[in-house]
Amino acid sequence: MRFRSVFCVALLSASFALAQGSTTNVVTPPAGTAAPAAKTGAQTADEAFTTRVKTLEENVVDLKEKIFRTKARLLLLQETVLGGDLSTGARAVIFHRNEMGSAFVLESVAYALDGAPVFTKVDVNGDLDKREEFEIFNGRIVPGNHQIAVRMVYRGSGYGIFSYLEGYKFKLQSNQTFNAEGAKVTTVKVVGYEKGGITADIKDRPGIRYDITTAKDASLKNKNNATESAPAAAPPATDAPK
Repeated sequence: MRFRSVFCVALLSASFALAQGSTTNVVTPPAGTAAPAAKTGAQTADEAFTTRVKTLEENVVDLKEKIFRTKARLLLLQETVLGGDLSTGARAVIFHRNEMGSAFVLESVAYALDGAPVFTKVDVNGDLDKREEFEIFNGRIVPGNHQIAVRMVYRGSGYGIFSYLEGYKFKLQSNQTFNAEGAKVTTVKVVGYEKGGITADIKDRPGIRYDITTAKDASLKNKNNATESAPAAAPPATDAPK
């Protein structure tokens, strides 16, 4: 059991442990002739092991997400209750954007920030693939370098001369480091797009890019203005002299 738990954690960590700014694109062709069936007993044992590994993996992902959220709450508590200065903090906003053509259907996405899962979604009746852009994270983070890791899975949707794409799987894994500055908002748009232009083989087109912008945190300015414009407290009442 201990070995299987370690294997599960290593498998989850490896899925996001890529080089800075790198993108890996794995294309899986349609399934061919089915492999010869193994013995029933072996299949049952393999299925039981696979099920247990998936369960452990889900538990690890859930635990990491809870830890990440707890760290974010502790940071906010330190800033607001223990006397920290909000103006020195940073905020990150991460968007997912889909610019792929109709030949590619987005089946699932997974995002992690600094190694902690922040968003996962599997397409159900187009509720993921048909959304052009949506926010996946908006919160305060410690100023400095941070890493976002992304995994996207597309399915080929063939038509006309591209009918051969039907059944293909395109698995993209990528990560990117960005710098969060104090008192500023760093916006990261993670874009699934078709690279290479019309001359590229359609199987080589799926790609991921990062559009990163930085601006002053308007919420801090509004907060400071509200504090400055608040009326001063009235002095305590005193008894009139008799």
